[in-house]
Amino acid sequence: QVQLVESGGGLVQAVGSLRLSCVASGSTFSRNAMGWYRQAPGKQRELVATIGNTMTNYADSVKGRFTISRDNAKNTVYLQMNSLKPEDTAVYSCAQIGERTYWGKGTQVNVSA
Repeated sequence: QVQLVESGGGLVQAVGSLRLSCVASGSTFSRNAMGWYRQAPGKQRELVATIGNTMTNYADSVKGRFTISRDNAKNTVYLQMNSLKPEDTAVYSCAQIGERTYWGKGTQVNVSA
């Protein structure tokens, strides 16, 4: 069974940085696209970024500030978040995207003004 465990969230001041990690187990990690999503209070979950073998895709709201990457040897996907804004506050979850999508439980990111 696929398990995804996120880490790296926390409280940071605006314009600060955080790096999120998501470790996958129970799957052939390298064969699947991975993604980061977020959900702010009272809002729907939204796509942040996805990564395939090499191609990446970003939400317009994070382009130029966030970078998604993966290390297939470590079964890990990362999200480097720079120039954080208060509106980036949300629960960030990673997903393994394939015939079936698997989700982690998420990690809270709080950005203070």
